Amino acid sequence: MAAFGVKELVDVLRASAGEDEDVNLEGDILDVDFESLGYDSLALFNTVRWIERDLGVTLSDEAIDVEGTPRALLDEINKASTQSV
Repeated sequence: MAAFGVKELVDVLRASAGEDEDVNLEGDILDVDFESLGYDSLALFNTVRWIERDLGVTLSDEAIDVEGTPRALLDEINKASTQSV
């Protein structure tokens, strides 16, 4: 499977949890915490479950961390993806 990237993550965030109109998800968001991007723990929970279902991977509970960043979540998604192959 090709690496799951920031574009794919933004698409899933928008589809599963919406988008804060005051935040530009098209900018450099890799190291911005999810809370600053307008996503709370419920939004991340929905996003992580969506990714797990669509990619057939299992992510750790730490993936649902509003203090985390898209970069950290992407690292975890791609690590889980290589382990499930």
